[in-house]
Amino acid sequence: MLTSVADLIPIPALWQQIAIVAVWVLLILLIAWVIKRFATDDPEVVRKIVHIGTGNVIMLAWWLDVPASVGITASIVASAITLLSYRFPILPGINSVGRQSLGTFFYAVSIGILIAWFWHLQQPQYAAIGIMVMAWGDGLAALIGQNFGKHKYKVFGSQKSWEGSLTMTLVSYLVSSLILLSVEGNIWQTWVVSLAIALVATGLEAISLWGVDNLTVPLGSAAIAFTLIQLLSLN
Repeated sequence: MLTSVADLIPIPALWQQIAIVAVWVLLILLIAWVIKRFATDDPEVVRKIVHIGTGNVIMLAWWLDVPASVGITASIVASAITLLSYRFPILPGINSVGRQSLGTFFYAVSIGILIAWFWHLQQPQYAAIGIMVMAWGDGLAALIGQNFGKHKYKVFGSQKSWEGSLTMTLVSYLVSSLILLSVEGNIWQTWVVSLAIALVATGLEAISLWGVDNLTVPLGSAAIAFTLIQLLSLN
């Protein structure tokens, strides 16, 4: 079983790694701009395209074996830019979602924390689980909930939908299963741990306010995955 595509192909030089990641991020921003310009003015749709697309950077960092120092530095820079964007129009359309939220900032911070944590342990799959659950699970849950969510409920004054929460659970389970399957193989613990991750992620997303779920969901998902795998002695 593989923990890096380095087992299959040579690792590019550091400057090539940075270039690949940078091109990916710029491509996602370009796609978001094109959709905003020609398809929809809905800022939430644009934000979620960026949210989902940029989240896949963690997979590139894992597969390319990008050094932790590069990932952490990129996270710090992105965090600073997102903070500035709340005051200046640096990222128009990404932060303007009609509610008070530091979600984009927390998202960048969570990537840096998870890279610092799991790159050090040489277990990057857990960082990937945390970010991919946040990117795809929360991203699709928001889009489904806002467009098709008919059955509402409130947690701490924040309104959610059962349709959105169910999407969060299913997508989180799928993402976690695929990552663990690639590392641990087709054993029963893979499916049980993935279910636990999905339930924890859904719960954290439901109770988090002001965009803090972009921090609690990835950190919580990664932590529960790592803890359960250690307890079940999968490695």
